[in-house]
Amino acid sequence: MLPAAPVAARVRIVRAMVHAADPTTAIDWESLTHFRRDRLRAQMVDHGVDACLLFDPVNVRYATGARNMQIFHQRNPSRYLFLPVEGPVVLFEFVGAHHLAKGLSTIDEVRGATTASYVAAGPAIAEVEQQWANEVGALLREVVGDGATVGLERINHGASAALAAAGFRIVDAQAPVERARAIKGTDELLCIRESLRATERAVHAVRNTIRPGLTENELWAELHRVVIAEGGDYVETRLMTAGTRTNPWFQEAGDAPIAPNALVALDTDVVGCHGYYSDFSRTFHAGPDAPTAEQRRIYQLAHEQVHHNIGVIGPGVTFREYADRAWGIPDEFAAQRYYLSSHGVGMTGEYPYLYHRHDFETSGYDGVIEPGMTICVESYIGAEGGAEGVKLEEQVLVTEAGVELLSDFPFEDGLLA
Repeated sequence: MLPAAPVAARVRIVRAMVHAADPTTAIDWESLTHFRRDRLRAQMVDHGVDACLLFDPVNVRYATGARNMQIFHQRNPSRYLFLPVEGPVVLFEFVGAHHLAKGLSTIDEVRGATTASYVAAGPAIAEVEQQWANEVGALLREVVGDGATVGLERINHGASAALAAAGFRIVDAQAPVERARAIKGTDELLCIRESLRATERAVHAVRNTIRPGLTENELWAELHRVVIAEGGDYVETRLMTAGTRTNPWFQEAGDAPIAPNALVALDTDVVGCHGYYSDFSRTFHAGPDAPTAEQRRIYQLAHEQVHHNIGVIGPGVTFREYADRAWGIPDEFAAQRYYLSSHGVGMTGEYPYLYHRHDFETSGYDGVIEPGMTICVESYIGAEGGAEGVKLEEQVLVTEAGVELLSDFPFEDGLLA
């Protein structure tokens, strides 16, 4: 572990790197969508993939800008995209929704989707899977030829097997997609900043609503209310808990009332404006009295961990170097450490995952932190059997010169005192 500068000094260093987005700068939607599509195509070339069939609605939106019932399509294979390295891009759209892609220059043709699921096909599922393979197989032969390498996302095994039996080499589409999404363009960064500012307004509303006796669900609903009113899409998780339910982490918001003087912890996990993730965490104090010494202690440790690790991140730093130089988690809190130290973020959580030293040998992989990556730096401090825990997290951009802080929600003076 590197010698640690005083926490306050590191905070000043990090805050000095913030560059405010020009609020008058307009997002160039044509440039944005073509940048993303072209990045994905370039990664397909690098990974030897001739065409992708994308089912994940986040990836369909990344490649084309087309959005439709995103949560529904995360569990139903009723909408998918054909994206070749060269040639026409075809969106197979959900029945009755063809008009949603009208005017998108990233899509050359919209066709009706064949839903290869048991819910849609019933006992005829094998026949429908074969029908799906025949339809996309004909398009593949026409555009990229027999024997092409096809990057495929999650779909029924029967459909994948039928496509492979038709003479195509099937590979996983995850690698080119994740590598493409890892580096953000100028217009993507404008989207991210807008999404963060909107989500920060939602968290301010949450902070102002906290009071003893309110349930976690009632407080969590306030986050949803403002996120949706601000043009966001949805919240991925239910990570808003209070008091003893903050330890261990990953308990979900429920009907428990907030106790007087409890800590209230929140991880936003918001798919916000323009489909971009706003991912930062804060922990508050419910009052009415001042925080206890123990509440301040664990909060300050989480704050130190986040800011130390932001100071480690930079262009050219390898994932292993980051793990070696990251904040040393005290033994008291190591067992319940957050499952990773930092992670990529864009339209959702993304590549790369940066692991703690404790976990690098079993879970980690090496790579290089690159300019254009946006990364969330995590901390959870809560002892096994402890009364409460603290969750903090910041979202940053890696630049050629270092790190720019993207999230801008204040920390709690009363807990830092």
